[in-house]
Amino acid sequence: MRSSFNSMRFAKLAFLVGTFITVSATQASAQELTGTMKKIKETGTITLGHRESSVPFAYYDDKQQPVGYSMDLCNKVVDAVKAELKIPNLQVKLQPVNSSNRIPLVKNGAVDLECGSTANYIKRQEEVGFSVSTFWVAKKFIAKTGSGLKTIDDLKGKAVVVTQGTDTATLIRTINDERKLGLVLMSGKDHAESLLTVESGRAMAFMEDDVLVAGLRANARDPLALVLLQDSFGGDPYALMMRKDDPQFKKIIDSTLTKLMASGEIKNIYAKWFQGPIAPNGVNIGYPMPEGLKTLIKTPSDHAAH
Repeated sequence: MRSSFNSMRFAKLAFLVGTFITVSATQASAQELTGTMKKIKETGTITLGHRESSVPFAYYDDKQQPVGYSMDLCNKVVDAVKAELKIPNLQVKLQPVNSSNRIPLVKNGAVDLECGSTANYIKRQEEVGFSVSTFWVAKKFIAKTGSGLKTIDDLKGKAVVVTQGTDTATLIRTINDERKLGLVLMSGKDHAESLLTVESGRAMAFMEDDVLVAGLRANARDPLALVLLQDSFGGDPYALMMRKDDPQFKKIIDSTLTKLMASGEIKNIYAKWFQGPIAPNGVNIGYPMPEGLKTLIKTPSDHAAH
C-alpha cells in the first residue's frame, strides 16, 4: 500500500517537474531572442528598405509598388521570419532608401533589412552586416549612342556623372587621378537622375554597376539611343544589408538564401527579372547570369570585396 502511494507521489512529482521544465524552456526560448528578431517579435513588424530606381533589383512598378530581384529575395526572408517566430500576420513596412541614407537607416533601426543593389565591402562591414552574396557586378559607363565614345580614354576632359553616396563615386575619383583623365565629376541623387544627366547632354557618360546601367538602358524611352562603353572595372558582390553583429537575424537570412541556392529556385527568380519581360513596360533586359554569381550559388559566401 505504502509502495503504491509512493509511486503515485513520485509520478505526480515527475509530472509537475516535467511541466515546470517545459514551461521554463519555453520562457527561456522566448527570452533568448536578441537583436532584430527580438524587435520583430515585440513589434509584430519588419521594415524592408528598398531602392526606387535600381532596375531590376528594387524599383517602382506602374502601381508605385517596389518590385525586383532583391525584393523577391527579401520576401522569402520575411516568410522564413514569419514561420520562425510564428507570426503569420507579420506586418511588412516598406521604407524607400537611396545610396546616401541606406546605411544610416539600417544602423539607426529605421530599416531592418535593405533590399537593393548594395555591394559588400570590408569598409562597410565596419558599420553594417551583410548576408551571403546575392549577385556579382563590374562597373561600366553608359553614354549616348551618337556620342562616338567607346572607352574611358575617349572621356578625357569631359563631364561624367555618378550617383551620390555610391562606391562608384570613390572608384571614378581614383581612376581619374591615376590616369590623369581630367574628368569633370558630377553627381545625381539617384540612378534615374544620373541617367537623365546624360540624356539631357549635361554629362557625357554615367558610370555604375554594369547590370544597373543595362537595366536603365532597357527601360529607357529609346534603348537604342544609349550604349554601354567597352571598359569594365573591378568586380563586387551584392548582398542584403542588415545591422552589424546580429547573429540570429543573419542566420535566418543566410539560411533562406542558401536554401534557394541549393534548390535552384534562385535561378528561377533570376530568370524572372533578368531574362524575361518585367514591369512596367514588359522589357526584357536579356542579361545572362554572371560567372561570378554562378560560383556564389555553388559555394555561398559572405566574403566582402576590398
